[in-house]
Amino acid sequence: MKDDDEDFITAKITNRIAEVDAAAWDACAGHDNPFISHAWLKACEDSESVSPSSGWGASHLLIEDADGSLSACAPIYLKSHSRGEYIFDYGWADALERAGGDYYPKLLVASPFTPATGPRLLTRPGPERAKARQTLITALVSTVQHYGVSGLHVNFCEQDEWNDLGKAGFLQRTDQQFHWFNDGYETFEDFLDQLASRKRKTIRKERREALANDIEIEVLKGGEITEGHWDAFYQFYTDTGSRKWGAPYFNRLFFSLIGASMADKIVLFMCKRGGRYIAGAINFLSTDTLYGRYWGCVEDHRFLHFETCYYQAIDYAIQHGLARVEAGAQGPHKIARGYQPVTIYSAHWIEHPGFRRAVADYLEHERREVSAGIDYLADLGPFRKGEKQQLD
Repeated sequence: MKDDDEDFITAKITNRIAEVDAAAWDACAGHDNPFISHAWLKACEDSESVSPSSGWGASHLLIEDADGSLSACAPIYLKSHSRGEYIFDYGWADALERAGGDYYPKLLVASPFTPATGPRLLTRPGPERAKARQTLITALVSTVQHYGVSGLHVNFCEQDEWNDLGKAGFLQRTDQQFHWFNDGYETFEDFLDQLASRKRKTIRKERREALANDIEIEVLKGGEITEGHWDAFYQFYTDTGSRKWGAPYFNRLFFSLIGASMADKIVLFMCKRGGRYIAGAINFLSTDTLYGRYWGCVEDHRFLHFETCYYQAIDYAIQHGLARVEAGAQGPHKIARGYQPVTIYSAHWIEHPGFRRAVADYLEHERREVSAGIDYLADLGPFRKGEKQQLD
């Protein structure tokens, strides 16, 4: 793939993130969002949690300056299914295949198994950044044609990327998640004071009952996390995975790798009873956000999930001055616990003209429904009338 602009040379595709200099990749990705970092993507591949055999064939796109330095890149995967994406297109696949087409393989720009918004069109800072992004978008379309696939999907992108992709002809999609926002609280009680009385009492009751059976919660970060902690947490993680979707996406090695390469970005909430770990949740840090990712347990205790995943996360964010908590996909039940609906974005390049028109028509209606749903859910929040926080 060639770019006609003399400032750039041929776009490259690599099947291993390890072949890309980590500092160069992170210079484009930034050093804030953990799920798009070189360390995260490399752990996915080195553990073989992400591999062609799992239906995730790495095909990362690199744009280099004339001197060979990396000016833009995108984490791309050649997918043979739609599992682990959290932007659901199974209906699209079924429709195209019933019409005689092949939806798979397809290309996906995303962080594997991670429903968290972050940059997807990665560009090195500098005066040529806007031009590099446009070159990258053009190269993404060329990659579809290079592979001869049905399309390319950019999931959980940032809104400005979504806008630029829309201008370039990508179909625009929205969905919703539930995030907690820190309104300058100094304590958890400050947060509770903003809630309606009934909701405030409910949360206090849930927190008491969650720990009623002599359960203690340890907050572990960085070098405090040992292989023993990972052994226990992996047991929780696989238990949840087997009950929800049949098999966990990440293997045990993955957690050792991220524990070694990005420990400063990890916070573990580990629940202990009688000297034994019985439950836990893993979280990841950026400069202003705590991302809740995986939870699991080997003992069932009422409200322990809410305490470990939601209330501990809120408490941690308040104590450390973080602006928000992102608690992952799904969960209207989070609204009653102070989380608020927000819009998330994805963009989609569909090659087949007729199929593209059908998807575009569907998305036009879906965007209106998502917007109306977010407005409706926002009104159901637990905050006292007039105290609702401002959404981003």
